Amino acid sequence: MSEPEGLDAEQLAAYFALMEVSSLLRHAVERQLRDEGGLSYVQFEILARLADTPSGRQRMTDLADGVVYSRSGLTYQAGRLEEAGLIAREPSDEDERSTTVAITASGRELVARVMPGHVRIARRMLLDPLDREDIAALTEVLGRVRDRMRAAPPRSAAPRPRRA
Repeated sequence: MSEPEGLDAEQLAAYFALMEVSSLLRHAVERQLRDEGGLSYVQFEILARLADTPSGRQRMTDLADGVVYSRSGLTYQAGRLEEAGLIAREPSDEDERSTTVAITASGRELVARVMPGHVRIARRMLLDPLDREDIAALTEVLGRVRDRMRAAPPRSAAPRPRRA
């Protein structure tokens, strides 16, 4: 079997630009969430995903798959959020072996409080330098890459098969 080819200069530049943009954006977002809400990024992502569902509820395994976080790590983060009164965990109505997570009124209030700062950072750092065509192109390109990655995720991020 032959060795895979290296990256050409253009590919390497694209890779490093993506990694740098991702790191800079993540750092700014994490600082804002910590300063304004006492939240880590993954805690915010959990709360925001729950707040964005019509019922405000989701199974823990589905939530872990969505935030691309290990199930044990998500369990730890959910415990911290539950201690803070931002979510509640309970056995699933659909599957007694599953746990359902629900956002509380306090959790919704916290998301509403930190979201304006989160949006400001996303606009200032990512979206303002782009026009509508750039945003559409970025969405299309990153969507393709995401879909490919989701087709073969790392084990910790792979969806679990649902039990019948």
